Amino acid sequence: MSETEQISQLARIVEDLLHEARHLGADAAEAGVSTQTGLSVTVRLGETETIEHTSDNGLGITVYFGQRKGSASTTDLRDAAVRETVAAACRIARHTSEDPAAGLADAALMARDVPDLDLFHPWELDADTAAEIARGCEDAARSVDPRISNSEGATLYTQRSSFIYGNTHGFVDGYPTTRHSLSCAVIAQEGEEMQRDYWYDSSRVPAGLSSPEVIGRTAAERALARLHGRKLGTRECPVLFRADVAPSLLRSLFGAIRGQAVYRKSTFLLDRVGEKIFPEWVAISEDPRKPRGQASAPFDNEGVATGYREIVSHGTLQGYLLDSYAARKLGLTSTGNAGGVRNAAIESSGQSFDMLLRDMGRGVLITELMGQGTNLVTGDYSRGAAGFWVENGEIQYPIEEITVAGNLNEMFSGLVAVGNDDDIPGSTRTGSWLFERMTIGGD
Repeated sequence: MSETEQISQLARIVEDLLHEARHLGADAAEAGVSTQTGLSVTVRLGETETIEHTSDNGLGITVYFGQRKGSASTTDLRDAAVRETVAAACRIARHTSEDPAAGLADAALMARDVPDLDLFHPWELDADTAAEIARGCEDAARSVDPRISNSEGATLYTQRSSFIYGNTHGFVDGYPTTRHSLSCAVIAQEGEEMQRDYWYDSSRVPAGLSSPEVIGRTAAERALARLHGRKLGTRECPVLFRADVAPSLLRSLFGAIRGQAVYRKSTFLLDRVGEKIFPEWVAISEDPRKPRGQASAPFDNEGVATGYREIVSHGTLQGYLLDSYAARKLGLTSTGNAGGVRNAAIESSGQSFDMLLRDMGRGVLITELMGQGTNLVTGDYSRGAAGFWVENGEIQYPIEEITVAGNLNEMFSGLVAVGNDDDIPGSTRTGSWLFERMTIGGD
């Protein structure tokens, strides 16, 4: 079955779901149906370790009886199972309490003239060819240095999926997507010491992936660089978050301005819209309709049209991230963020990574974060970390078993620079972040 035929079939299922919900007395309903197929092949120490073919379906429906809500889901797309899922959602709704904020997103906000964002680029790949690519990636890593003593393997993954969302406003639409990735994780050993690291790339388009050799070499170089790690004493000093860990800082920001945190008054950024929370030069945006973007979507999880949006402009917070429920709780309008932020980006202040090291002079370069020590109510930030000690603007030696701590309010307002080294995998575009002073916990 072609993707076009599959999309048409899923659209018919959604329409039947909505019709059945109305037939059972629901005042309104919304549903999403998806299918997904994938191939994952892992090679370890030159041998094919696993070959996994996946095929998954998913269906979810939410019905509203007035402002009473019920939801149910299934992985079985046969007619009888679909009807039973609708009936189950209706039974649940009849026994729930009314919620004044419950309901579909506003009809006027539904996406119209949905554009093609060029998200579907299938990779016609058999398991043998996938294994050959993964093997080349691992071989590149193992050949970098004799100290690459072991491997956790290289994995190639390719996936295609189709998705349809619809609701009783008359909105029914969807699209096919693809996602491809290649990763490698290896172990460096010298004497009794061993260190593990990895690298990867992902893309909507097979040709958009970095070469297997580049991914393998990068994984090996990262593992080797961690050998002979030292500990630090507790201190305050400048801290540079490397670009591949910096997205976690943006995720902390987005968590703090998410509608649920705002209406529950459980965020340190409560009532801060229109206020400066970063320096003047900082601009943060999302671009959900970016062609081939890894988080692109023409509409959000409620059918609301997405669009380019400045979240922070000239350092000032422009608004919250709202789905329809949070918007109603706050007396506002949905921002098309049901399902999160899509293709987030922070503009660079212009420095290269080497320039940021020189600007920092003496301090800590963070290359790995561990744990979940971020309190979005107070803004207190404390994470386990590893990285490198920097002197005179140059990396001196690896460091491990440290914590990096501060407060997000102070961190954001005191951000010194964001690098132009933003060529990292993933849907978030950011360079490295430099802070003038944070607390490093060590021995």
